[in-house]
Amino acid sequence: MSSYSSETKDKNKVCVSPADTNSEDAINPVVSFKQEQLGDANHVVSTILSSTGKEVKVTGNVDDAMRLALQSQSISVTPEEDRRLVRKIDLCMFPLMCILYSIQFMDKISTGSAAVMGLREDLDMHGTQYSWVGSAFYFGYLFFNMGPGQFIFQKSKWLAKTLGVFVIVWGMILALHAAPNVKYPSFIVLRVLLGCAESMVTPTFTVITAQYWKKEEQFMRVCVWFGFNGLGGIWANALAYGLYIRKDAYSMEAWRVLFIVTGIITIAIGFAVYFHLPDDPSKAWFLSEREKLMVVERIRSNQQGFGNHQIKWYQVKEAFTDVRTWLYFLFSIGSNIPNGGLTNFMNILIKEDFGYSTKDSILMTMPSYAVELVVCPLFGYISVICARKKIPFLQHRLAWGIIAAALSLVATCMLAFAKENKHAKLAGAYLLYVAPLAFICVLSIISSNTLGYTKKWTVSSINLVSYAASNLAGPQTFISKQAPSYTGAKISMLVCYAGCVVTLSLLYLINSRENMRRDKVAAECADDKKVIENLEFADLTDKENPNFRYAL
Repeated sequence: MSSYSSETKDKNKVCVSPADTNSEDAINPVVSFKQEQLGDANHVVSTILSSTGKEVKVTGNVDDAMRLALQSQSISVTPEEDRRLVRKIDLCMFPLMCILYSIQFMDKISTGSAAVMGLREDLDMHGTQYSWVGSAFYFGYLFFNMGPGQFIFQKSKWLAKTLGVFVIVWGMILALHAAPNVKYPSFIVLRVLLGCAESMVTPTFTVITAQYWKKEEQFMRVCVWFGFNGLGGIWANALAYGLYIRKDAYSMEAWRVLFIVTGIITIAIGFAVYFHLPDDPSKAWFLSEREKLMVVERIRSNQQGFGNHQIKWYQVKEAFTDVRTWLYFLFSIGSNIPNGGLTNFMNILIKEDFGYSTKDSILMTMPSYAVELVVCPLFGYISVICARKKIPFLQHRLAWGIIAAALSLVATCMLAFAKENKHAKLAGAYLLYVAPLAFICVLSIISSNTLGYTKKWTVSSINLVSYAASNLAGPQTFISKQAPSYTGAKISMLVCYAGCVVTLSLLYLINSRENMRRDKVAAECADDKKVIENLEFADLTDKENPNFRYAL
């Protein structure tokens, strides 16, 4: 059982630090969240002193996990039971999460495959019009993350079911891309609507990851489900290749068939998400009542629970004033301007710049996604081994993000400067698909390091606004006048990845220094007297909770 002690330093301030009330000499008075206190959201249970020296009122407006936490303190979990529980959660949650993430990436890159299959010619695109096809998707993504998405998904008590409905809708929109009366303007509108529908997958998965897995487990899990983007890329290009070589067998253009097939697959996965994924661990159909309590106990160390459906405006303000939020924002700019360009232009680049035929360009794109599918989980696994062995620097996930950004910088140099060596350029293009590992690192850091449910959704939304804006801008760096080499796009990628290395290094430094400062403050509170049980489920932010330490 985790509980917390506090000592009054003066009339208005209470200092809090870890304590163990199970020990025989634990005679400290206990402040506990009781059922009657939870019934009144405004009831002040206690007042503590945050890590920044600010007085924080702990109220009954708590996390959804609190009611289970009141029961779970009495259970004892052995390491073997915990391992079995983790395996069960992984088996029941992960396959569908990974497939869904594959599908959403397959949908994104479908325009790249369609472009070399005749989309541009059939819709009479010229100049920069195709670049705006890629950007239009992120206009919708940007709009929905700036407000409606966060409001709908935080207020909803049916998180997974809401996501399932959105997946079904985006599958329908994707299939409509193939409608025979679709022209360029209506195609752009469909891309915007598709961006709105797809925009909530990543923030929802970030929240789900924090609900089930410990901080030290989250990086590996995000590496796996995000790495399945690679499977989506392979799947999409294999499907496009099969349709293209049989293009004369259809009554419509092959690229239209591509959108219909991917749309139908997406709708099927949407129904699976609706009925299979639980809205939170307390509603997990595959967990027994004891296992649900075990989940609560195992995530105590995260200092966060399942969620809180009331929007707390002070947490929104804190998200906007936290320097980490804006480091995430800057990183996403650097990481996703190249991503936005490559998502829509990789097939075109391989065909026009490298000199491959249409059929071969579809095939030659597939190994790049294989790199992502293999490298992301592999690096996640290596990071786990390094953490167990406590290897300096490499035991931290931010270290792997920095390494991935540096490798992306090298890959861009190969792509940009190996002008006469087609094989070196192709190797650089493939190596670029190590870059998602750095973005995975930031997603897992947001999941682990952003406490307070409203703050978590706000920070995730701000990060994904940056993600959307950058992916929107990315295709615009591929200027049609610079075809087929697209020199300007390659230079912008070089600058962006260099910025990523700097931003992640700053984030590592800031979190390290803050953890050392908090350890020093905690040492000064070693003789505390008062215990606040279940403080970790009080829906406090990372700045309010003095017991929290930032994951590196």
